[in-house]
Amino acid sequence: MLVKVANAPLDQLNTLGFAAKASWLVKAEQANELPEIFDFALSQQLPVFPLGGGSNVIFQGDLKAVVLQQQAQVLSWPEIEPDELILSVPAGYSWQQLVLDTTSKGYFGLENLALIPGQAGAAPIQNIGAYGVELADSLQAVEGYWLPSSRQNKPARFDVIDAKDCALGYRDSRFKHDWKGRFIITALQLQLSKQAEPRLGYADLKARLAIKQQQPEATNLPLPQLIAQVVTELRRSKLPDPAKLANAGSFFKNPVISKQQADELLTLYPTMPHYPAANGSKLAAAWLIDQCGFKGAKRGSVGVHKQQALVLVHTGGGTAQDLLALAEEITSAVKNRFNVQLEREPELVNL
Repeated sequence: MLVKVANAPLDQLNTLGFAAKASWLVKAEQANELPEIFDFALSQQLPVFPLGGGSNVIFQGDLKAVVLQQQAQVLSWPEIEPDELILSVPAGYSWQQLVLDTTSKGYFGLENLALIPGQAGAAPIQNIGAYGVELADSLQAVEGYWLPSSRQNKPARFDVIDAKDCALGYRDSRFKHDWKGRFIITALQLQLSKQAEPRLGYADLKARLAIKQQQPEATNLPLPQLIAQVVTELRRSKLPDPAKLANAGSFFKNPVISKQQADELLTLYPTMPHYPAANGSKLAAAWLIDQCGFKGAKRGSVGVHKQQALVLVHTGGGTAQDLLALAEEITSAVKNRFNVQLEREPELVNL
């Protein structure tokens, strides 16, 4: 039997720590419970809002919705682990635990994505990425549940969607657009390999890995596990722990601008970090924000992290409106100085 909690507090279920309540909170142990949950939501005349680890959402207030959380399940590993593996991962599984599990067994694919908060089911929505690797590099398919659509005359159903049909891009996918509110992810199918080449394009990652490989305790550890350890150390040195200082990780996407605009900016700011991108040049949002003097800035109960300008923090007692006002102040300053538009990364939730 499903456990349903009415008027459920969500303060501890979002890493920004904003106060909010849900009309109902329902936790699903198995994917086959989803039809019952949606029937219940229909009886209450409420939408269903799937919530993972709460690390990429901004609650603007109480949610008039049935908040759905999928619970972690065990991973199913073959008795004999092959060099190439398609691993099915339940949506409720911790992403960090998944990285630890796969890399300790010597599988490449997720090691650069260590210490990204949240659950596995949220990973395709953002197409999470770090240190030159994105989920799209490993994702083969997404399993899930289509809600009924009267507009398209389609009933509710379970389905498996090939990754190439998900339109995965930089922090983007169809799950944020035309499939938003229509498809609930229940599992991922990931392709992993023990023979893959490591992705060490970032100088600090490569340098720290070389140091770690010289340590005696590294002798018997698989290379993917060592890389994951280094990535974890790098992220901890740059990003605050949400359990200690409320935040939603990177608040802004790194903007992509035309090569012409990038060249013009480089004449004014020769040290400006920039990277090749499919449609021009990608800039470092943290550098732009820092140049505008916001690193360490405080606005009451919200502010900009003192070590990482890309992270907005909440010290307690604040609201989403406080945070959004600071974000708008930053966005306007960057636009005025560099003529570059910053885009928010976390999802704004107002139901």
